[in-house]
Amino acid sequence: MSFQLEVRDWLEENCPPSMRRGGHYNAGGKKASYPNAEAKLWLDRMAERGWTAPTWPKEYTGGGLSKEDHQTLSEEMRRINAAAPLGGHGLTMIGPAILEFGTEDQCREHLPRIVSGEIRWCQGYSEPGAGSDLASLACRAEEDGDDYVINGSKIWTSGADQADWIFVLVRTDNTKKHEGISFIVLDMETPGVTVSPIELISGSSEFCQTFFDDVRVPKRNLIAKPGEGWTVGKRLLQYERSSIGGQSGTRQKIKTVDEYAKEYVGVEDGKIADTTIRDSVIAHRMNESAYSMTVRRSVEEAKDSRAPSFLSSFFKLYGTEQNMARNDLIVSMLGTQGLGWTGEEFSGAERGLTRGWLRSKANSIEGGSSEVQRNIIAKRVLGLPD
Repeated sequence: MSFQLEVRDWLEENCPPSMRRGGHYNAGGKKASYPNAEAKLWLDRMAERGWTAPTWPKEYTGGGLSKEDHQTLSEEMRRINAAAPLGGHGLTMIGPAILEFGTEDQCREHLPRIVSGEIRWCQGYSEPGAGSDLASLACRAEEDGDDYVINGSKIWTSGADQADWIFVLVRTDNTKKHEGISFIVLDMETPGVTVSPIELISGSSEFCQTFFDDVRVPKRNLIAKPGEGWTVGKRLLQYERSSIGGQSGTRQKIKTVDEYAKEYVGVEDGKIADTTIRDSVIAHRMNESAYSMTVRRSVEEAKDSRAPSFLSSFFKLYGTEQNMARNDLIVSMLGTQGLGWTGEEFSGAERGLTRGWLRSKANSIEGGSSEVQRNIIAKRVLGLPD
């Protein structure tokens, strides 16, 4: 039996009906909540096969799939619109970084708990005084016997109030800028760690500020060597940008801009009634199709599917700009219904679209601002002079 037929048969037998509606359900963790029992069942079944992390080595409970077989799995999941059973920083960021830079003990300690959805991770990079110039970070870690003692704070730590572990860039040497940074992981329940949610313009509190007050962390939690945090941190950002740009994971079916246009603008002679909107929808579809094919070509041409290149900045830039354009277009088609916040005159879906439109504005900042990505593309991809 071919792998495609094996996957198809397994999905038909094991993917519950309520999980055939697309989307990501959660990032796992001890605080995770599931919309129904089938969501947890679906996660457990996929994790048992290692298909929550399809390309990770089997010795760390991953799927051990080649990139070709991973593509087949993704296509078969899209065919039945199967929900991605798990998402989050563990799969897309810290997991790949530990695979690349971690010790054998660190891989065996952390990766299986990511695959199973047992642990949810968050990212401690930006600080109130270190955003785009991340290397100016001041959160420090001082050696004390077999431990590091961490003091400082991080901001825009997405999901910190729901996370079980955090990966943090800390300063271990004040005499060097980049070479004085180290990369460490720690349990969020460690004494001295406190989290304060930040309310966003969209009305949610996805982002947080995280404080470290004399937080004691074993030295064995250091990823790579002291002073190599900037190297690990840059690589992890490439993984993040690939994820944000849509270069990794299984993309699920969502309601298209065409469907929104037909619902809110109307149809005449089988076409979207408003010619301006119709032109905008066609342009958006062309851009999405070109981008999707570019992403697929990049994946198929990659010699090493585990380590993204500086092209991840291109995918992050274009993918996020495309997502913001999609939200702008949908809200414009909704007219006054796209401005709902509260009230019975707006449906829950319409209020969600308004909040999603506002939330999408953060795409141009998170994972490295669009301006930073343009600089990286200019220097590292195009080879332009400073």
